[in-house]
Amino acid sequence: MLEFIQLLNQRYQTVLSQPGNEASKAGYRQRIDQLILAEAFIRKGQLINSSPELPLQVTILGPTQAGKSSLVNVLLNSDVAGVSPLAGYTVHPQGFCQGVSIVDCSGLQRYFGRFQQLQEAQFPRDRHDCYFLTETASDSPHLPHGVLWDTPDFDSIDSAVYREGVIRTMALADIVVLVVSKEKYADQSVWDIMSALEPLHQPTVICLNKLSEGSEALLIQSLKEKWQLVRKDDFPEVVPLYYQKQTGLPVWPEDKQVLLMHLAGKVDHKKHGRSEQDLLQIHWQTWLEPVVTEHHALNDWHGLVDEAITQALDNYQRDYLNHPHHYETFQQALAELLILLEIPGLAGVLTGARKALTWPVRQLLKLGRKKQYIADTSQEIVLLTQIAEHLLIQLADRLLDSSEQGNQKQEWKEFSRLLRSQRQALLQDFSSAAKKYHAAFQQEVEKTAQGLYRKLQEQPMVLNGLRATRITTDAAAIALTLQMGGIGVHDLIFAPAMLTITSLLAESALGSYMHKAEHDLKQHQLNTVKQALFVETIGRKLLALPEQLSAMTHFNISPDQLKAAEHQLTEKRHGLRLL
Repeated sequence: MLEFIQLLNQRYQTVLSQPGNEASKAGYRQRIDQLILAEAFIRKGQLINSSPELPLQVTILGPTQAGKSSLVNVLLNSDVAGVSPLAGYTVHPQGFCQGVSIVDCSGLQRYFGRFQQLQEAQFPRDRHDCYFLTETASDSPHLPHGVLWDTPDFDSIDSAVYREGVIRTMALADIVVLVVSKEKYADQSVWDIMSALEPLHQPTVICLNKLSEGSEALLIQSLKEKWQLVRKDDFPEVVPLYYQKQTGLPVWPEDKQVLLMHLAGKVDHKKHGRSEQDLLQIHWQTWLEPVVTEHHALNDWHGLVDEAITQALDNYQRDYLNHPHHYETFQQALAELLILLEIPGLAGVLTGARKALTWPVRQLLKLGRKKQYIADTSQEIVLLTQIAEHLLIQLADRLLDSSEQGNQKQEWKEFSRLLRSQRQALLQDFSSAAKKYHAAFQQEVEKTAQGLYRKLQEQPMVLNGLRATRITTDAAAIALTLQMGGIGVHDLIFAPAMLTITSLLAESALGSYMHKAEHDLKQHQLNTVKQALFVETIGRKLLALPEQLSAMTHFNISPDQLKAAEHQLTEKRHGLRLL
């Protein structure tokens, strides 16, 4: 699951970085933040599993100038956190080890991933993929032993560049301390963050900072109302913080001294897996909207291609296999049959001119030129090429119509562009494959002729009758002329001698067998054309077109990848099994 969340995040980041299509990208930034939070929370689960003795993590959150760093110093009873009147002074997550050593926190580097752990003196202001961790010498009366994190703000204009560090530190928290001032508590950014954290089920306390005497009751009631608008869990305890002029720091109330220690007792890492699942399920459908849209477009594209191929095969049957003047393949079988007969009228010619006449035929057969010649002169090849061209025109028209409507406009426009750019190559590949198919199919034609010849041998009266007919000799001569390249395949259909032979065989005792042989040849031919040309050649290439969509503008996450991730999400009812 972790790898899938990282992949999804990377695809969102890539698509968001490209110009254009701004309307569909409007919510992408928020989804990226959610994915970063999910990734970090899953990493925390791994950290808990690998380091069960990991110290408690307390994270201070809040908008700019809320007094986060000042509160850190109060809680630590120290001045280790840098403070400034300027907004945006803190730009890196800073962890302070209270009662624990840095060695106890060695697993944090793996948790933070690409973020590098640095010393405070090494902090570069222009780098934001790093964090700071140090030990404190003081002993705080307010904090349980663990790591207290000071974080950058999440609401300033500049916060976009260091926001990921804030999110990672939020996800790490066992306890969340939200710091708001009376000027900032109502900001939408505050409640967006608190809403995002609800599925993590972290014990929380709200510190209402920079108060004046007597104002807290009204502000706390307003805080409660805002909390209930965005969250369904119980409203947390509020700590009012009053400014102390002598120290310049807020004062932590005496009656709240053990509050954070009390919250530490509510931390239950055993429930982390369920919280992971809750977080993922809340956002899953939203995250996958563009992926599912691409999958729907892909399925619709497959449907269009299948529909176009079905129509193409219907046209092939109508205009060739079932056409009385175009279908020539069975005539080729009859021509092969007549060569096999060695009828007496032709035997003398063959005997007297065997070297002169049959040597070229044998060479044509040996070199494959006969099959190639038949393919070059075939009406079938012409019709197949026309059908392929019509198929591509039909698809282009459908794509043009679809690109003007629905929520898949962008996908259809890209498919249309790819189809236009690949059209000539698709037709060339199809034409080449059609000629190869036609040449290879001559073996099936010869098998049909051999079957007819064997059946004729079982009917000596029919066989002798054919051999006694002068018209048979003429037909055999035409067939031999075809073998030598003297006429085209289509000429067989209209040759009077061939028409006569066809009629004689159809009216003989062999008629039913001949019709069955012709039907079987057509069926085999239809299946071969469907598989070799329309499925394996043009169909496969058309279905593969979406694979050429730019990874810069499309998510390109396969249905199998999505299915595997969803299987993990739905099957692991008591926590996710992490990859």
